[in-house]
Amino acid sequence: MSNETTVTLQGWVGGDVTLRQAGDAQVASFRVGATPRRFSRRTGDWVDGETQWYTVNAWRALGDNVAASVRRGDPVVVHGRLNVSTWVSQAGVEVTSFEVEATFVGHDLGRGTSTFTKTPRQNQGATDQVPADAAASVAA
Repeated sequence: MSNETTVTLQGWVGGDVTLRQAGDAQVASFRVGATPRRFSRRTGDWVDGETQWYTVNAWRALGDNVAASVRRGDPVVVHGRLNVSTWVSQAGVEVTSFEVEATFVGHDLGRGTSTFTKTPRQNQGATDQVPADAAASVAA
């Protein structure tokens, strides 16, 4: 059992996805803004809370796919491990940042449509293969 904190975020991509080399692996990074909405019984209106910003890092094949698929302004759902860092800025202000090491990234289909294209793999692992009986049940 792992003691890592996992989160699922729903939000909007706030900037361009950057793709960089980190050692022998590619990593795509982007920012997601999540703005909570709550219904105010007092006013009878929906009220936006303060937007929370998260840096998302997607490694290796996931990073390549994110760089090819995700654009600024896209609604996304991200699941992964949450890392929190706190430091003092040059201005002497304590800053806390939230980073998510993504396990899954996808478009939020509650906000629009998307088309999936499977990427070819040279060495398909067990997680890339769909059992024949599962594929048959989906096709039925």
